[in-house]
Amino acid sequence: MTAQTDTPGSVTTVYKVSGMSCGHCEGAVSGEISEIPGVSSVTAVAATGEVTVVSAAPLDEEAVRAAVDEAGFELAGKV
Repeated sequence: MTAQTDTPGSVTTVYKVSGMSCGHCEGAVSGEISEIPGVSSVTAVAATGEVTVVSAAPLDEEAVRAAVDEAGFELAGKV
């Protein structure tokens, strides 16, 4: 699923985030990642630790890592 194009001009990337355990965690991670320029949608699922990000172009992984870190969690990488 990494870098899969859903619609013209958008890229979907799935990341693995460790430490999420509830809806509040999902909201914190989603909120931080959604502030990255170009991000149009973020869906975090605590049960799987997966965060699906739709963006206008591929994101800099360090920007995603910094956003996840700011939320208090750890980016394990792309799925």
